[in-house]
Amino acid sequence: MARPVLKWAGGKRRLRFEIDKLLPPGHAGRNYHEPFFGGGAMFFHLEPRGGSINDVNERLIRFYNVVRERPEELIEEVNRYEYGKERFYELRERFNDGGLGQVEEAAIFLYLNKTGYNGLYRVNSKNKFNVPFGKYKNPAIAHPDRIMRASQLFSRFELYCDRFTYVKDVAKEGDLVYLDPPYLPKSDTADFTAYSRLGFGLDDQMMLRDLCLELEEMGVYFIQSNSFVEPIIDAYNDTGFKIHTVNVSRAINRVITDRGRIPEVLITNITA
Repeated sequence: MARPVLKWAGGKRRLRFEIDKLLPPGHAGRNYHEPFFGGGAMFFHLEPRGGSINDVNERLIRFYNVVRERPEELIEEVNRYEYGKERFYELRERFNDGGLGQVEEAAIFLYLNKTGYNGLYRVNSKNKFNVPFGKYKNPAIAHPDRIMRASQLFSRFELYCDRFTYVKDVAKEGDLVYLDPPYLPKSDTADFTAYSRLGFGLDDQMMLRDLCLELEEMGVYFIQSNSFVEPIIDAYNDTGFKIHTVNVSRAINRVITDRGRIPEVLITNITA
């Protein structure tokens, strides 16, 4: 099984086996689309044959393009960066100043991801990466085997940096779509949508519900993961879709008592 190249808050590593139970027959032979890609835990778990991936984070998609097209150069470049607090802030400043070449930007992106606090990706109102240094004993920054395998997988896929609704223009009947939107938080303390300059509020969630209805009409299979909150349950109650409740361990939250096993939902039009 391939493994993600990046650490990613909200990743679905702990949820992937619950999602496995809902996959349609013959899923390995179907094209696969993931409009909210992030760290791509499900993608690497499934190793699909082809399709599309998308994310609104421009730097993230540029990083994956380098992984796909120039993996050896990426590995060579990131291996030049020694681990340390001073080096971290030097590279963070360089990353935020911009004007970098594709490989250098991707290498610094990977370095900051593996050495920053909790592997978070967070930007301020000026789109400046502002995650602080993380204290690790001996962090593994570049995993050559993972990068090379990811490059092979990405070669089968189209990469987009667009709104999630792009998928209705590329998915075909019988395809599988996995939707992992920024979760609607239970409280302000759980809100991690600072991941990009674009928030993802209730209006966006309703647009996503409408997209699911369109995918159903197109004969496209979908599985969506989301938070177990009343607005989400209410939005899908009358759609005819299956709503499965699962308990998932979550380690990232600013309030310690909100960490641990919490309920989430898997919503799908797959019945068999």
